[in-house]
Amino acid sequence: MKRREFITLLGGTAAAWPLRARAQQPAMPVIGFLMSGSPGEMAHLQAAFRRGLGEVGFVERQNVAIDPRWAEGRYDQLPALVAEFVRPPPVDVIFAGGPLAATAAKAATTTIPIVFTSGVDPVKLGLVASFSRPGGNITGVSMFFGELGAKRLELLRDLVPKAHIVAVLLNPTSPEAETQRRDVTTAAHAIGLQLIVLNAANENAIDAAFATIVEKRVEALLVGSDPYFLARRTQILALATRHLVPAIYQSRDMAEAGGLMSYGINNAEAYRQAGIYSGKILKGDKPAELPIIEPTKFELVINLKTARILGLQIPDKLIALADEVIE
Repeated sequence: MKRREFITLLGGTAAAWPLRARAQQPAMPVIGFLMSGSPGEMAHLQAAFRRGLGEVGFVERQNVAIDPRWAEGRYDQLPALVAEFVRPPPVDVIFAGGPLAATAAKAATTTIPIVFTSGVDPVKLGLVASFSRPGGNITGVSMFFGELGAKRLELLRDLVPKAHIVAVLLNPTSPEAETQRRDVTTAAHAIGLQLIVLNAANENAIDAAFATIVEKRVEALLVGSDPYFLARRTQILALATRHLVPAIYQSRDMAEAGGLMSYGINNAEAYRQAGIYSGKILKGDKPAELPIIEPTKFELVINLKTARILGLQIPDKLIALADEVIE
């Protein structure tokens, strides 16, 4: 019995299955939606992707189906998840959120169009030939998270000018971890800060990292750029608040959720653009001819409510620089 026939027999439980398996219209195109994180923490990004699709005429369940797969931070599961999109009947487009998801998708197929978001340089990662003409079956949005570590550290120093010991939290399984470590280490030495590098790739390691922060009397924290940290933001933000640790994060998602300060691109905007590209490909555009979208603006977001909880007075200089201040 074929998978779709089996799912149909489940009747009332069918709502729990991916839309790809439940699609009733054979002609409806299917987008495989591959994410490194979890649906609960990253639902807003999936919603932004849908908005982008809507801008080019595609509405989920009306004329397009979205079949999601979530790695829940277990990056080693990505190849198996994307393989589900490739086997017959294949999806029409694969969206891959994050550099490791994009790498897994590229390794899985040379024919199905792929749209990605990535905080790692897609050329250095080997995803595309160039920004202007990606080549092959892949294109997407470059988010440049990993190259902002020095700027974030500078903002953190402006926030806590008397700090001498700072920490950076990195995911050692990220392809950008070593680059981020070098970037922040060099910047810390240049401004006379003692830097403690903390690695965490799971929930227990995040807890252990904050235990070290308390033990070492770390005065400020830079949370590295990684999809897993975004997916675990509830845990990270709760620990930072509990231990009264001033911290800066990769994107406004973190500040909006209660983080003290963030500097980076707008994640939701990147996913909206990826949705637009996916829709264009469904209409016949070739990935090889769609240039990589690059960020044009980096946002500084400050959460004053969190600052009050931490007992911090935000300097006027930072307030003036902020693109948004959350009261």
